[in-house]
Amino acid sequence: MKKSKLSLLLVLSLVLSMFLAACSGGTKNEEKSKDEGKTKTTEEKLAADQTLNVLESAEIPTMDSAKNQDTMGGIMLNAVNEGLFRLDENQKIVPAAAESMPKYNEDKTVITIKLRKDAKWSNGDPVTAHDFVFGWQRALDPKTASEYGPYFMEDRIKNASEIIAKGEKATPEDIKTLGIKALDDYTLEIDLVRPLPYIESYLAFYTFFPQNQKYVEAQGDKYATDAAHILFNGPFKMTKWDGPTATEWALEKNDTYWNAKNITLKKVNFNVSKDPQASANAFEAGEVDVTPKLAQAAILSQYQGSEELLTYTEPSVFWLKMNQKNPAFQNLNIRKAIALTVDKNALVKDVLANGSIAADYIVPKEFAFNNGKDFRDGAATYMKMNKEEAKKFWEKGLQELGQKELTFTYVGQDTESSKKTDAFVKDQLEKTLPGLKINIESVPFKIRIDRENKQDYDLLFAGWGPDYADPMTYMDLFLTGGQNNRMSYSSAKYDELVKAAQTTLGAKADERWKALHDAEKVLLEDDAAIVPMYQRAANILVNPKVKGLVTHAMSPDMDFQHVKIVETNK
Repeated sequence: MKKSKLSLLLVLSLVLSMFLAACSGGTKNEEKSKDEGKTKTTEEKLAADQTLNVLESAEIPTMDSAKNQDTMGGIMLNAVNEGLFRLDENQKIVPAAAESMPKYNEDKTVITIKLRKDAKWSNGDPVTAHDFVFGWQRALDPKTASEYGPYFMEDRIKNASEIIAKGEKATPEDIKTLGIKALDDYTLEIDLVRPLPYIESYLAFYTFFPQNQKYVEAQGDKYATDAAHILFNGPFKMTKWDGPTATEWALEKNDTYWNAKNITLKKVNFNVSKDPQASANAFEAGEVDVTPKLAQAAILSQYQGSEELLTYTEPSVFWLKMNQKNPAFQNLNIRKAIALTVDKNALVKDVLANGSIAADYIVPKEFAFNNGKDFRDGAATYMKMNKEEAKKFWEKGLQELGQKELTFTYVGQDTESSKKTDAFVKDQLEKTLPGLKINIESVPFKIRIDRENKQDYDLLFAGWGPDYADPMTYMDLFLTGGQNNRMSYSSAKYDELVKAAQTTLGAKADERWKALHDAEKVLLEDDAAIVPMYQRAANILVNPKVKGLVTHAMSPDMDFQHVKIVETNK
């Protein structure tokens, strides 16, 4: 969520025109008549039933903002809660629980934020500065076992690094030294280690949401385990959810929300469907209004040219991780062999066939800009497929390891789309590299995350969507010992370049850009640490009666608060 001199929430022109049309009260759309040369007005009448039915492809792993680390949880948390700022329907960072945009000291290391006094929790309690202090401290407390709290705060929020270094020995008094304090009930002061040019989009992320201390502590271990043990301060409240294994849940308008008068949607019903064809069939039957992201060419071809199909390129990049806890992946030649083997163009054209782009990079196209120039402009691409070279690296690597064959456990997801991708990658690797055996384990999303966190894999298919508007949201993932490294990769050169971009080059945009370009080369070409596969295109079916559905390049991927259901002839 950064926003330096590089440009803020750039490129969120993600072809959202379809989503952003028609968003006000019995909305009026004006059109120019070519024949009459004058304006005519068409009316869109709100439907009596303001209920939206949505299919998703995964369950919700957690509804605890301190513990969540996945896309689905992010979408739901942003629907039922909110932090200081949020993205509006025009992709602009705007005040949410904050009364206004922040004020800074001279060197921009101290931020003062006034909170709105009309924000309430769903139990009637006011949302105060103390709720933010507690939420942040809880996210950093090792007892919470948050993945994102340490990752987001380390070396950014004052004293976070020192607290993290103490690990389980950190005391409550230590945690209270974190650089956030309530000057009064409605004034927050945040101390930064250094100026963060992307701070406003950064603070919109769910890890920085408030939590009501009295309520959280009263719930104990049951907090956020189901809908009955969550408190809400956002546009909606969760009225049905039985926990992480639940395949259906529901949201309803939160009447205690400070901006409730501008929320038209009354209810959102969610069901999980991991079969794209079943999702399309349900849409065609009128059972659902919005499908999950669809990847099957046979399905998408049926809707080409239809107003019901929305296609847009996301800044999400997917890759194959190689766990260097496995001695085989500590060998550079083995990693290079894997990196050069997969035909990514065939993957996106023949398997995905959904508009996704083959990627030989980790920072996506049309996401981050410096003086109007895309990060990818002038940047190289790395380790393009070369099966002959892959075989040479493979043979050399096997000789160095003293092995004739290797067997790897490949962890993928259990959706139909993921299974097809994983089968393709397995086929490419086994057919190209003699003596290689791949055992695929297709697991639910929550388990895949757990396997990644525990590094319980050899190969793992994963990906990353941006958390804030800057290349650093990708680049700092692979720092030595980083909270999201999870593959035991370590490079002093990579660390040096990324750290420089984080610190000494922070105000030198061009030099910072070059350091990040160089770091990407180290990661992908010099070290072949991961294997980028593709930048994803999203394809979803949306009922024409649904107006105001918004997607974002950063979390949340989808936003329901502007949705209105209108009457149609269909």
